[in-house]
Amino acid sequence: MRICNRTEVFMAQQTTQIAVRADAGVIQTMLEEINRFNATPEEGTTRILFTEQELASRVYIKEKMRELELDVTEDAAGNIFGTLPGTEPALAPVWTGSHIDTVPNAGMFDGMAGIVSGLEALRLIRESGIRPRRNISVIVYLSEEPTRFGLSCLGSRMMAGCLSEEETKQLKDAKGNSLWEMLKKTGHDVTKLGEVRRKKGEVAAAVELHIEQNNVLDQNKIPVGIVRGICAPTIFTVHITGKQSHAGGTPMGERKDAYAAASELTLAAERFAKASTGEYLTATVGRVEVFPNAVNVISGDVKMSVDIRSIDMESKEEFITKLKNEAEAISARRGVEITFHTENHDTPLRCDARLISLLREKSAELEIPAMELISGAYHDSLFVGRFAPVGMIFVPSKNGISHSKEEWTEFSDLALGTDVLAHTLLALANE
Repeated sequence: MRICNRTEVFMAQQTTQIAVRADAGVIQTMLEEINRFNATPEEGTTRILFTEQELASRVYIKEKMRELELDVTEDAAGNIFGTLPGTEPALAPVWTGSHIDTVPNAGMFDGMAGIVSGLEALRLIRESGIRPRRNISVIVYLSEEPTRFGLSCLGSRMMAGCLSEEETKQLKDAKGNSLWEMLKKTGHDVTKLGEVRRKKGEVAAAVELHIEQNNVLDQNKIPVGIVRGICAPTIFTVHITGKQSHAGGTPMGERKDAYAAASELTLAAERFAKASTGEYLTATVGRVEVFPNAVNVISGDVKMSVDIRSIDMESKEEFITKLKNEAEAISARRGVEITFHTENHDTPLRCDARLISLLREKSAELEIPAMELISGAYHDSLFVGRFAPVGMIFVPSKNGISHSKEEWTEFSDLALGTDVLAHTLLALANE
């Protein structure tokens, strides 16, 4: 006769409760293993969409999903799903997940933390002997970063119906390769891109864990953040055309200096953002291309990016109007031409109130300190929120640093965030 040990008896009695806590060591190992797929190992993490490193990391993630006995699928847009089957699979599923691509010379946590925490959360549920009612899926969304194609959140945009098949043919990288061509080249059935879109009601809820990429949690020594809303970007490419001429031969009063106009517009953007009465608004000029970019030449042509983010559309629209009016004034004063090309103009997202409440409840039950905050960075949840209720969990970023090789999050904090995630996913999956 076999005698059950105490652990087995406990698990048998607690078939609806998670009986184990997230393992920081498991999380660390998986993050470090993913980080091997890296084009710049001495200078941070670089894993750009459809490169050798990114494709290899996708294979690795699928292997880890299979080790957890998840059902692994991939849609025509390259979104990967690892699914823990529920007892009633016809019900709308519960989602979690993030991305595995990076900006150049980044850190090892942005995006990847959400994938690893999702897999660890499903491991906790499985090892507790629980079969939830609904399917729970960990999703690797295709290319959250805009690094290769200049547009963010490609996979989740397609899910939300914000990126059509025709637009994937027009969206091209620096070498002229379209997204559509690259999907086809990597074995995806582009004839089924129309099937990627999700309708409201098809997903019961989605909860994403992510590093904060700000210093609110770190400064307050709080391990878990509950996100109230996600700022959405509006990105312009601004083209300023002046008159190229000799630096010594052209008197100051006769110049049509494109770079000086660009500088004035940049300072105006900073001034307007600081003066905004909105709850949270930022403006950034991150890329400037000056032509001919020579020491003794007055620039005749400048292209620059303007990245505007806000937690509400009203304050963002107000900012854009002020900036464009200022551009007209600069144009008139300096005798230059200024044009704005819209790269994207996305709508901010307020996280689902019920999910915010549930996250607070689970944090309290687990005795994990938590606080509410706003995400200035955007995430795939911004687009998932167009067809499903969305919640987000943040864990601290040391000194608020991200998109840098200095990016760091304590594995112990990731484990605490994963505990909150696991309990929240289970509660949602059993509704």
